[in-house]
Amino acid sequence: MLKKNKIKVIISSIIILLPALFGIIMWNDLPDIITTHWGADGNADGLSGKVFAVFGTPIILLIFHFVCLLFTSLDKRQKDQNQKALGMVFWILPIISLFTNGIMYRAAFGKEFDLAFFMPALLGVMFIFIGNYLPKVKQNRTLGIKISWALNNEENWNKTHRFGGKVWVVGGLILLLSIFLPLKAMVTVVVCVIAALAIIPIVYSYSIYKQHQKAGIVYAEAPKSGSEKIALRITAVIVPIILLGVALLMFTGNIEVKCEDTALTINATYWTDLEIDYSEIETIEYRKNLDVGVRTSGFGSPKLSMGIFQNDEFGSYTLYSYTGAKEHIILTSGEKTLVIGMSDPKETQAIYDAMLEKVDK
Repeated sequence: MLKKNKIKVIISSIIILLPALFGIIMWNDLPDIITTHWGADGNADGLSGKVFAVFGTPIILLIFHFVCLLFTSLDKRQKDQNQKALGMVFWILPIISLFTNGIMYRAAFGKEFDLAFFMPALLGVMFIFIGNYLPKVKQNRTLGIKISWALNNEENWNKTHRFGGKVWVVGGLILLLSIFLPLKAMVTVVVCVIAALAIIPIVYSYSIYKQHQKAGIVYAEAPKSGSEKIALRITAVIVPIILLGVALLMFTGNIEVKCEDTALTINATYWTDLEIDYSEIETIEYRKNLDVGVRTSGFGSPKLSMGIFQNDEFGSYTLYSYTGAKEHIILTSGEKTLVIGMSDPKETQAIYDAMLEKVDK
C-alpha cells in the first residue's frame, strides 16, 4: 500500500508539518508562552513554551500518522480496498494538524475564537464525512467497524457498514444542530451522540449474527497474519496494565489544603498544585449544595473532581473537590473564582474558619 501511495505519504506528511514551518517563519513575532489547550467552554486552560507549541503537536501527529499508515499497510486485506475509503487514512491527521495548530497560532496573535461553538460543528462534519464512506469500506482489520461478527462474515460486514454509515450521518447532523443549545445541554448531547455512534452499529451487527445463527449460517473466523498475532500478544499484556492503571486513577488520590502564614496552598493528586496569597483574595463564602456545573478540563473520578469547570453562576472557574461534596468554600480574586470542597463537611468548615482569620489579618 505504501509503495503505491508514496506521493500521498509525502504530501500528507508535509501538510502535517506545515504549521511548524509557519512557526519558524513567525518565530520572532510569537510570544514565549503560547496557549495550547482549551476547555469545552472555549476558555484557555493549558500553556506551553514556544518550542513545544511550534514543534510538539506536528511531530506527535506525524508519528501517529506513520503508525496508522504502517498498521494499515500490514493488513493484507487492504490490497483490494476501496481507494476513496483508504484515502481517509492519509488525510484525517493532516486536517487535524492544520485545525489544531491554526487555533493555537490564532490565539497566539490575539485573535478570538469560539471553540465551544466550533468543536461540535467540526465533529459533526467529520462524522458525516466518514459516514458517507463507511459503506464503501471492504472487510479489513484496520478500517471501519472492526468487530468479530463483521470480520467473520462478509454479509454482516456490508450490512453493518451500510447501517453504520447512516447512523453516523444522522449523528453528525445532530452534533451540528447542538451548537444552538446552551453549553451544559450541548456537552450532554455531544457525549451521548458519540456513545450512540459507537454502540448502535455494534448492537446491529450482533443482531445480524444472531439471525444468521438461527438460519444455520456458520461464521468462519478470519485467519490472522503473523503481525496480527504479535499485535494480539502485545495487547494481551498492555490492556491489563492499562486497566489496572485506570482502576488506580479512579479510586486513589487526595486533596490537601493548608492555611499557611501568608498563603493558601492546595496539593492535589493527578492535578496541578495551587498557591494563592491571602492578599489576593477579595471574597470568601461558604456554600451548601452548590451546582458545580460541568468540567471542561481536568481530572474526574468516583473520588476526585478537579480542574476547570463551567456553571451559570461563575462562568469558567477552578474546582478542587472530592466527588459528591455537599459543602464548598468559594474564593474570588478579580475575575477568577476558586471553589474548594472536602470529603468531610467538618474539614471544609475548619478550612473556611482558618481562612477567615488569615484574610482578616
